[in-house]
Amino acid sequence: MSTTLNLNDRSVTVTAEPDTPLLWVLRGELQLTGTKFGCGMALCGACTVQIDGQAVRSCVTPLSAVGDRAVATIEGLQGPEIAALRAAWADIDVVQCGYCQSGQLVGAAALLKSTPRPSDAQIDAALSGNLCRCGTYPRIRAAIHQAAQQLAAPA
Repeated sequence: MSTTLNLNDRSVTVTAEPDTPLLWVLRGELQLTGTKFGCGMALCGACTVQIDGQAVRSCVTPLSAVGDRAVATIEGLQGPEIAALRAAWADIDVVQCGYCQSGQLVGAAALLKSTPRPSDAQIDAALSGNLCRCGTYPRIRAAIHQAAQQLAAPA
């Protein structure tokens, strides 16, 4: 079955059954491997993408649930939030193994878009369920704060 997605600001036609998880379409058919498979049950956050600016777990989101809404993966995510986050991630040296990082960044970008100056509690709540086996949570939180400060600074 053919479906057209609004993916990373472009129209893409895919062939998949409506109940196919979005993750499998992204990784398998479209070769967008930045979105990771972790648990397959929406518990780890490795598969996080944005749909209409909201962080969602693509491993449990059927293709039929996407419709014409805008999907953004780590490869196509744009805007000042992700730019500031990428810079802060590098500056603070957040990444260790890196497996969770695309999900962490996609979730953090959605958070900063909705909550420009998040508290530690808001960061923890927004990224709850985005597991990091390396335990870089303090650096992730620090990078989000740094990105928020950069975004708030006058140009």
